[in-house]
Parts: sequence; C-alpha cells; structure tokens
Amino acid sequence: MSEGLNGTVVPEKRWSEEEKWLLVAVLGVEMVIGAVGNSLVLIVKVMCRGQFCCRYWLPFISLTISDLGCSLLITSGSMMATLTGGQKSPWCEVVSLLKFAFITSSIGSIAILSVQRLIGMPSTRSTLFGAIAAACLTSWVTGVVVGSVPIIYDWVRYDPAEMLCAVFWESSYSDMMTYILCAFSICVFLPILLMLICSVRNASSCCSNSSSGNSNEEADLSEVAPLLVASYMICYTPFFMSELILLGRTNLIPAPDWLRTLSSVMSYLDCCLNPLIYCSHQNFRDAGLALLWTRKPRKPALEPVLTAITKTDKNM
Repeated sequence: MSEGLNGTVVPEKRWSEEEKWLLVAVLGVEMVIGAVGNSLVLIVKVMCRGQFCCRYWLPFISLTISDLGCSLLITSGSMMATLTGGQKSPWCEVVSLLKFAFITSSIGSIAILSVQRLIGMPSTRSTLFGAIAAACLTSWVTGVVVGSVPIIYDWVRYDPAEMLCAVFWESSYSDMMTYILCAFSICVFLPILLMLICSVRNASSCCSNSSSGNSNEEADLSEVAPLLVASYMICYTPFFMSELILLGRTNLIPAPDWLRTLSSVMSYLDCCLNPLIYCSHQNFRDAGLALLWTRKPRKPALEPVLTAITKTDKNM
C-alpha cells in the first residue's frame, strides 16, 4: 500500500495466477511480433531500397528503431517484471527513461513524416533535409531530457498495474501538474497538432490531384502515414487518458489499475502494428516477400566446351 497527497491510501495491484500468465502470454506475443517485424522492416528498407519508392526514409528509420527498441527492451522488461514481481534499480530507472524516449521519438517521427509529405520533394534536398534530420534527433533528445527529470527528483518506482517503472507522485500536486503539462505540451500536443494539420492538408491535396487526373507518380511508402497516425492515436489513447485523470485528481491518486494496464498493453501493440501497416503498401510487401523467398539459383553443372579441333589424315 502507498499513500497519496493528504494521506489517501492507494492500493497496489495484485495479479492472480490466471491474470499473470495471460498478461505474460500477451506481452510475449507482442514482443516477438514487434522484434521480428521491425527487424525485417529494417532489413527490407536497407537491402531492397531500390525495389520500392521511399522518398522520406529518415523518419521511417527513426520510427522503426524506436519500435524495435521498445519491443526488445520495454515489452520484454514488462513481461519479466510480471513474472518476477518487480524491477530493481538501476534497470527500473533505465526502463522509465527509455519509455519516455521511445514514446517521444515515435510520435515525433510520425509528425515529421507528415510534415515531409506536406512539403513534398523539396524536403529531401540538402537544406531542408538537414532540418529534418535535426528534428528527428531532437525528438530523441527531448524524450531523454523529459525522462531524466523524474529520475533526478526520485519520482520513479515500480507500478504493478503498468508492469514497469513509472512516475508516481506522493507529495506535491503543483510539481506533478507542472511536469505533466510541460511534458504533454512539448512531447504530445505539438506533434499531434502537426499530424492533424498535415493529414488534413495532405488529404485535401490528394483529392484535388485525383480529380484533376495528376496521379501518375509512383506510389511512395509515405502513403501509409495516415494509418500510422490513426494507429498511434488509438493505441496511446489509454495512456493519455490515465495521465489526464491523474492531472484532474488533486489527491494524486493514479488512474484505475485496469486503465494503466491497458495503456501499457496498447502502447506495446502499436510497435507490432507498424510493420503490418508498412506491408499494406504493395511495393514494400512485394520487396519483402521477394527477399524472404527468392533463392539464388544453383550453378548449372559444367558442360564440355569445344576448345580445339584436331584434323586427322585418312591415309595414315
């Protein structure tokens, strides 16, 4: 048991054996699909880049690395914590830091991809491409900085409901409100605003191009961006809701256990869905299938080759 502000008692979640093994199975499936799927996506993007059109490759690479890291480190860490009953320092603090970094880099990469689609090909040229690269790096650095603040102030401890180390507040509502508002404004609200504005602009421009008949360009992988935006918004809605509920409670009691558990499971699900969304693009899917199942033909057996002709005299 723990106490919130004003001595309010906050019960800790205790899993039954059936619930624990169900969560372990779900997390194990998400970890395997996320790790294998994103690894294959990276291989296809590197080895088959000439077989499909991908003009805006940098945010795709950043997003895939983020999803792969989340599957390998965060999802597996939650699965092991469910089995062992917790996470110990310093791994506890590392998980909390990486969680912020991966969440911020993921939403930042999707927002940058949406902006690149709106700008078009000029965003791939030297000057703007440098700004795009700096923006991708900034999304990672921002996540690390935001994730470091709770560690510095010792706000991190293991949450059985979230199945990983998370930020808990026990004394100051003003500190919690200031931190959450700053973190959400920088890491969530601004990227979401960019995604929504760019998605609406891109949709309107696509409609105008299709009506005018100017749609002869090769299909680019960035066409899956609306699906990436929708997947992120759906999968991270429980996480955003749990944080907003905490923000609205002056006694610092966190959101219900079921909502915090759902927020973790759904955020891990997003890492699994992104590789499937890439495969909805036909050229990317064909390139991946060709890489997986096309084998090099065996070398044919050597046949005798005529190198010289010897003429014999019949009178001999």
